[in-house]
Amino acid sequence: MFEYFEGHVTMVTPSFVVLDVAGVGYKLLTANPYRYQENNEKPVRIFVYQAVRDNEMALYGFIDQAEKQLFEKLINVSGIGPKSALAILANEDHSGLINAIANNDSAYLTKFPGVGKKTASQIVLDLKDKITQLDQASDVTVNAVANGTDSSQLADALAALEALGYRAKEVERIAKQLRKLPTTSTDGYLSQGLSLLTE
Repeated sequence: MFEYFEGHVTMVTPSFVVLDVAGVGYKLLTANPYRYQENNEKPVRIFVYQAVRDNEMALYGFIDQAEKQLFEKLINVSGIGPKSALAILANEDHSGLINAIANNDSAYLTKFPGVGKKTASQIVLDLKDKITQLDQASDVTVNAVANGTDSSQLADALAALEALGYRAKEVERIAKQLRKLPTTSTDGYLSQGLSLLTE
């Protein structure tokens, strides 16, 4: 129904952003909310997917059309729901994901939360022939927030990892490594954390 919304991000949380479009605030569940800036002077375009179920309606947001297309492919795989698809997409190395599917690399896929061997095999089986059809052109680039490093940014990043479905023990394991990194934003911590969790 919707292709994208364009407006101003008014709230960023570990699992969603709120996008103000002409006075209406849309809650958009995203893979990495910290890619978006609050109160940005320039409007931001976020591609959306609307999921309607018996008792709930949700909007999912994506930084570009390629990410949205990849999400749509993933949720059509048996055993992958929207939450699992977002957790997979949170690792911004989408080319790595596409290569893993193309090369039958199930071990790479099992590093994501909620993806076991059976589901990883199903992803490869269902998407191997379809994955090359994806348009990898990125239509939108959103700059990460670059404020000073502080514990609230690390805490936000760790909360976002848990919101994506990683277990608390896994998040605690990498927290020490993240504290040693010279990262200056929540988005940076989150990206580094996802890299560590999928090594």
